[in-house]
Amino acid sequence: MSAAVASLVSYGSDSDSENESEPKTSVEKVDPVTPDATAHLKPLECEPTMTLALLNSAPEVAVKESVETGEHLDPSLKEVNYNPTFETMFAPEFGPMNPFKSQQMAAPRNMLSGYAEPDHLNDFMFEQQRRTFSTYGYALDPSVDTHQTASITYIGAVDEAEKNKGLTVFESGHKKAEKRKKVKGGDAEEIDNFLGPWAKYTDEQSVAKPTEEERKDLDEYLAKRQKKGRNEEEAPGEEKTILHVKDMYDYQGRSYLHVPQDVGINLRSADAPNKCYLPKKQIHVWSGHTKGVSGIRLFPSSGHLLLSCSMDCKIKLWEVYNERRCIRTFIGHSKAVRDICFNNIGTQFLSAGYDRYLKLWDSETGQCISRFTNRKVPYCVKFNPDEEKQNLFVAGMSDKKIVQWDIRTGEVVQEYDRHLGAVNTITFVDENRRFVSTSDDKSLRVWEWDIPVDFKYIAEPSMHSMPAVTLSPNGKWLACQSMDNQILIFGAQNRFRLNKKKVFKGHMVAGYACQVDFSPDMSYVVSGDADGKLNIWDWKTTKLYHRIKAHDKVCISALWHPHETSKVITCGWDGQIKLWD
Repeated sequence: MSAAVASLVSYGSDSDSENESEPKTSVEKVDPVTPDATAHLKPLECEPTMTLALLNSAPEVAVKESVETGEHLDPSLKEVNYNPTFETMFAPEFGPMNPFKSQQMAAPRNMLSGYAEPDHLNDFMFEQQRRTFSTYGYALDPSVDTHQTASITYIGAVDEAEKNKGLTVFESGHKKAEKRKKVKGGDAEEIDNFLGPWAKYTDEQSVAKPTEEERKDLDEYLAKRQKKGRNEEEAPGEEKTILHVKDMYDYQGRSYLHVPQDVGINLRSADAPNKCYLPKKQIHVWSGHTKGVSGIRLFPSSGHLLLSCSMDCKIKLWEVYNERRCIRTFIGHSKAVRDICFNNIGTQFLSAGYDRYLKLWDSETGQCISRFTNRKVPYCVKFNPDEEKQNLFVAGMSDKKIVQWDIRTGEVVQEYDRHLGAVNTITFVDENRRFVSTSDDKSLRVWEWDIPVDFKYIAEPSMHSMPAVTLSPNGKWLACQSMDNQILIFGAQNRFRLNKKKVFKGHMVAGYACQVDFSPDMSYVVSGDADGKLNIWDWKTTKLYHRIKAHDKVCISALWHPHETSKVITCGWDGQIKLWD
């Protein structure tokens, strides 16, 4: 700056003197008091920083160094690595304020709906409240701390909660027992004179007696009962069949067992669809059963016919395509039918009923070919899928045994007696050389065919009973419906290990044997539940994709059609069978 001033001074005084050295002397002789032409070029004596500070309107912002040294404290931090001073902790926040920021926006939040703090909750309490909300529509308000406030608040159906006095699903079925009185003084005499809860019925006046006519009828009935014994009750029901279509054969002499060719897809093909999709709507309802449907089975290979068994003691055969009519009704059980099973080609099927009988039927004529019983209730029945052993079948019984029959002789040829509870399911694996059974004893056993000793026994303390098991289309996995409201996946090859990464949750099935099924391309897993809903999970992620309200009562079974991309058949205890697409 001084060099520039000197050059300008020399330029201004150059006209007065031609000597080059005169400008230096002229600058030295200038009086600072007297006005000079170059005075405006000299720097001001006042400090420019004061003027800049007054004109600086930018807010003070914390820089990285001040944050690291502790001069500024980020208010969003939950912990710091040093001991801040009082001034640092309560210093105002740096930066401009947003005039449009509301109080709700200013509140801290770590999720879309607000700020969620981690809190510990007992697994049993969480499951108890979740089930209560699913069943009754109310639950305890989780935002209220019951330890600090004496009042209890509910969310959901508050009126229903007040009506039930806040009882949960685990408490509603049990009345609280009255507290016993402590024996004090005179109360001991009342206890000594207590004759029991039935003492008031010992008086002849308070006991209802049958009239003379009722006594005669009762004596006659007891006399007949003593003569006939129990043989009449245990006798098999009379078998008959009803054909509901006009003609059993078409113009070419083909029965309804013939696979149709005019349905738009090749039902004879063994190839599964390349890509399956989620069913969205109901397209048909089969109604004909007067009580709950307990099981459904599709015709082997083609799936053009549907067989259903019901608690009304009847078995019905339905069309899946075209008019979807009821073709034939099979009547022969005196009590509810528990399970049904086709043979490999679908010409015959077995039925298991609570009347303790297993019956072999002809699918085409409706004739009952033979019947089998060992005086125990059969819970499940399966043909041996091997082509060379179609004359053999196994049944899981209520007396903890798996019994093997030969339909040619009608005799028991083998017994598998290792379970400690009633046998619920039998599933053939490993090219039909082995079969897996589950039981009420909360175990899973693997058997070699015709060898009555299990070579694999799976039972863990955390396991629950698994009353429904399905083999995957590729034969590698077993989907087991567990009574702790989840579907477990076991490997179906060699070691039968539990796949802990594949657990399907989100439905409530405790107490019901809801059948599980896979989509043909192994993309989805489907199952009904106790609320009558159809649940669909993604196989890879185990995420619950879709939920449909399918039935008014329990949805006991769900089948994905093996040749369709999105057709699912469900049945429930409301007596209906529904088709979804």
